[in-house]
Amino acid sequence: MSESRNYTFRVSEITSLIKDTLENSFYDIAVEGEISNFRAAASGHYYFTLKDSDAMIQAVMFRGRTGRLTFQPEDGQLVIARGNISVYAKRGNYQIICERLEMAGEGTILALLEKRKQALAAEGLFDESRKRPLPLYPSRVAVVTSPTGAAIRDILNVIGRRSAGIDLVILPAVVQGDEAARTIARQIRLANTHRLGDVVIVGRGGGSLEDLLPFSEEIVVRAIAESEIPVISAVGHEIDITLSDLAADVRAPTPSAAAEIVSARREELLQRIRTIVERMESEIRRRAEHARAILKHFTPQTLERSFRVLIQPVLLRLDDAKEALIRAMSDRVTRLSHGLALAVRELEAVSPIGLLEKGYAVVRERDTGRVVTDASSQRAGSKLNIRLHRGTMDAEVEEVHGEEL
Repeated sequence: MSESRNYTFRVSEITSLIKDTLENSFYDIAVEGEISNFRAAASGHYYFTLKDSDAMIQAVMFRGRTGRLTFQPEDGQLVIARGNISVYAKRGNYQIICERLEMAGEGTILALLEKRKQALAAEGLFDESRKRPLPLYPSRVAVVTSPTGAAIRDILNVIGRRSAGIDLVILPAVVQGDEAARTIARQIRLANTHRLGDVVIVGRGGGSLEDLLPFSEEIVVRAIAESEIPVISAVGHEIDITLSDLAADVRAPTPSAAAEIVSARREELLQRIRTIVERMESEIRRRAEHARAILKHFTPQTLERSFRVLIQPVLLRLDDAKEALIRAMSDRVTRLSHGLALAVRELEAVSPIGLLEKGYAVVRERDTGRVVTDASSQRAGSKLNIRLHRGTMDAEVEEVHGEEL
């Protein structure tokens, strides 16, 4: 040591010794401090100062590491920087090269949230089977958020711009701090009790992990899961994920996106209706024009001529059929008449009446009406009735003779 006091170091030598000492002694360390003088370089590197009430240290985070951040560094944020101490010999100062950067207390919070997430997931509160579809045509939307925050302004702007005709019911809620979770849960239940909307949007604008904690509180998660009205969670920015997002029926990356979702369905339906109406009108016009073009070729005279052309062959076929039917019926009557005449002649030939004309007679017993064909069947005094060709007469048997051969 006494020798070193007598030795005169060059600047580069003493700086090299300090560099070796610091870099070998302070490797992979964590430093907590408040960000100051933050600057994002065009190269993508971040430069800033970490300070507390008594000291400060320069810090740099290179582009390869900045893309992993879950938040945007800003002046005034209390963070924990993890990395290595490095000495920049050209300027004779030291700095911390940040490998990771997180909000102070964020590690503990994240561990707590992960434990809560696993417990609620085990109960099935995040199951996809529990999620309900949003109504196709919501007419009223309940919004649980701060009445003065950026979220409600974004929602009002989107709904107003789209002119969706949706009624908004604003349920004021504290969205940050100790009372936030209880207020949010109470307003969600109020919306269900009084059926204040077809859909409930729950959300707020962006913020730090601590700012968004109320939306990961168990009381809020359960209120969303128990809601009978479909819930859209719209908390923070697109990269922010809360337990409310997991429990909700639909997650919107931002409040504006939530407004787009509830109005898009209505707007899409109206647009589809307009498109269908336009197509129907176009088709009706096309067919009407086609019909008019066809009708131009028709006058009463041409219609009559066309009708005659169509009907004349039918009338000719009808006349031919009528004549054929008359001829067939006439032939049929002639054949039947001839047959009938032949039958009459044959009947007359065998009829007893025809025989009577020749002088024969029909003799019957007057009492019984039985025809007498055998003289021996009668006796003297028998009463008979004799039918001649014209008229009848009664007779009495005086004498019976045998058959004459």
